[in-house]
Amino acid sequence: MMMLRSLSRPLERCLGVRAGGDALMWHADLKPHASGDFSIAVVQANNCLEDQSQVFTSPFATYVGVYDGHGGPEASRFVNISSLFSTIVEFATEQGGLSADVIKKAFNATEEEFLRLVKRSLSVRPQIASVGSCCLVGAISIDVLYVANLGDSRAVLGRKASGDKENTVVAERLSTDHNVGVEEVRKEVEELHPDDSHIVVYTRGVWRIKGIIQVSRSIGDVYLKKPEFYRDPIFQQFGNPVPLKRPVITAEPSILIRKLKPQDQFLIFASDGLWEQLSDEAAVNIVFKNPRAGIARRLVRAALQEVAKKREMRYSDIKKIKKGIRRHFHDDITVIVIYLDKHRGSFCNKRTKQNAMGCTVAPVDIYSFNADGGDEDLLQKIT
Repeated sequence: MMMLRSLSRPLERCLGVRAGGDALMWHADLKPHASGDFSIAVVQANNCLEDQSQVFTSPFATYVGVYDGHGGPEASRFVNISSLFSTIVEFATEQGGLSADVIKKAFNATEEEFLRLVKRSLSVRPQIASVGSCCLVGAISIDVLYVANLGDSRAVLGRKASGDKENTVVAERLSTDHNVGVEEVRKEVEELHPDDSHIVVYTRGVWRIKGIIQVSRSIGDVYLKKPEFYRDPIFQQFGNPVPLKRPVITAEPSILIRKLKPQDQFLIFASDGLWEQLSDEAAVNIVFKNPRAGIARRLVRAALQEVAKKREMRYSDIKKIKKGIRRHFHDDITVIVIYLDKHRGSFCNKRTKQNAMGCTVAPVDIYSFNADGGDEDLLQKIT
């Protein structure tokens, strides 16, 4: 109940800072949580930041959320602001603890609430029916890790190798990429639609469901889930309707439950903007070999350096590119690194636990935050 009351208070955004020389980057280098420290960094590429993220910490649990929007920022902002976390905690309190069923119900409740928002807004903003968001959530409670995912954001564990390689770290992927670029996911979608030979098509260099979207699970994208929306005359005036016999994407999360072990070192939660540039192994090794302070920012910079290398540019040139135009070079990138000290037997004193209470939320829009010193007004735009 203490956790639930804390979540109901106004969100206290972390006093993160602009990264030197890059007006589109924000970071919080190191903050405490119940089991250790965490670091967060975000870089904006889209004209409006579509990535949203938050970390809730208490002496009893840590929650991590990365919400990667597409088609616009409305869905990811909604998940962030409506507080999926508080819904999970509310259901967990009612059912006597966290479970896969609790998490699924919270995701479904968030999806239904966004659907209600779309219905209210359709007449004035018909494009909201085509807005969606990937949703990656992690929860650590009583030495148990829960990872729930829609879309292609990813959670990766760094754990110490055993035997003669104990001074090295192994990357273990904890989430499922719901992206039809993955052959198994593509086959899954095709098997669900045996009467539609064009359910997945290769267009514009990638596989897409109905030639439109790469992810097979999301919050939102209601025009691909609810036939009544693509038939609505208001929406038909806005875009190209997609004839549907049944929903072609879902909001059913993949969920992993794992007991944390002494060799588990840290977790990386990130939007696909990071994983498009760095492999799981490369990201884990960067975290393992470098100091904690600013580690999320270091991962973002490593990704941007890869972008520059592919384009035969300098990293300093990438930083000068304006939002919107920058999307032609890379996606929005969000990275959260969670260190797991307590689960390795490290000392975690009472003061650290007390300092761990709070909620860190990345700015709704990095450019506006860095330019104006805040973004409170942006928080009100989708409510």
